[in-house]
Amino acid sequence: MPIDRLNAALQRHVTRLEEQGTAKGAEAVVCAVIPPAGGRGGRGPRVLLEGHGETPFLRMNSNSYLGMSLRQEVQAAEEEGTRRFGAGPGAVRFISGTYRPHVELEGRLAAFHGRQAAMLFSSAYATVVSVVVPLVTADTAIVSDELNHNCIINGIRMARPGEKAIYRHNDVADLERRLEEVSGKAKRVLLVTDGVFSMRGDHAPLAEIVELARRFDERFEENVVVVVDDSHGVGALGATGRGTEEATGARADLLVATLGKALGVNGGYVTCDEQVVRFLRETSPMYIYSNPITPGEAQAALAALEVLESPRGHELLAHLHALTRHFEQGLVDLGYEVIPGEHPVVPLMVRDTERTRDLVRHLREHGILATGLAYPVVPRGDEEIRFQVAADHTVGDVDEVLEVLAAWSGRNAA
Repeated sequence: MPIDRLNAALQRHVTRLEEQGTAKGAEAVVCAVIPPAGGRGGRGPRVLLEGHGETPFLRMNSNSYLGMSLRQEVQAAEEEGTRRFGAGPGAVRFISGTYRPHVELEGRLAAFHGRQAAMLFSSAYATVVSVVVPLVTADTAIVSDELNHNCIINGIRMARPGEKAIYRHNDVADLERRLEEVSGKAKRVLLVTDGVFSMRGDHAPLAEIVELARRFDERFEENVVVVVDDSHGVGALGATGRGTEEATGARADLLVATLGKALGVNGGYVTCDEQVVRFLRETSPMYIYSNPITPGEAQAALAALEVLESPRGHELLAHLHALTRHFEQGLVDLGYEVIPGEHPVVPLMVRDTERTRDLVRHLREHGILATGLAYPVVPRGDEEIRFQVAADHTVGDVDEVLEVLAAWSGRNAA
């Protein structure tokens, strides 16, 4: 049976997105990765894109903050795990899909974060949804930062809590007002925030949030539970890569993070008390009904963790943080506005939609890939270029980007 009318309706929807400027458009196809050359004084990795011949592009839009996916020991671990256990897990874990690398990785992640237990999922998005939904009852209130990631927003929608309150971004005083509002209306509160906010590079004031949660805890029969998604923080923030918790000296009740950003592999996880993990293994839909990451990926993540916890990993983090400061200061010296912060997400605030798109084109024409965020994706006046620094970048790479930005014709436009 033809579905011509549905096709027409879907085409109209996509056309509206394109007219509004919110369509994602065609994806860049990476044909090859050119490895780093010459060490820190040389050149970092480049990529070749379909349709651009042999032109090498510098990626300033990757979440691979430590360059782990290109490290030989990480690649070798994945290959070895695949040879031992096969290319895929074969089933969900409670049927036949648990392999020794899954169990070892969960133990290693729990130890890394100083928790009793950890639990793997296919992605951090799946982790957030599969943590939030089972923990919400009709007697639960969710309190959430207004700039939280889409996975948290959708998790809340799917969970349908009895009460929901949104507080202004990183505004602890407004958070306190929202906790007052839900007091007496719920047995349990999930206070949910990103650790690092991926569009801005700033992080939650976790110490103040945790202190506030503890102050309100006695008002709720089943606690105020602090849930943090630190997918952009773990492996990129803090002297040893333990993310927002390390940067703030505070600790969440449930910590969600990813293996697919700084650790360079794939998958997500939650780490917390053993009893919570036991509950989630019995109730989390995307754990029970979805395959886990492959055994090879788990082996690769174990190797990446080993690097991160070694002196070499701490050197990578120090280099990453120094490069971030160098790039941020270079932007300021050129007269650009940035949102200052410690994280390698460095937002260059353009504050105009057409100029943002023009700058993305200018960068691409000069072999640099960066993400532009323009209206209506962000509010008018908040348009930006989101740069992402990585540990396998070099000072020369960063200086190359600064030179291209210095030459942009729109730099001094009003």
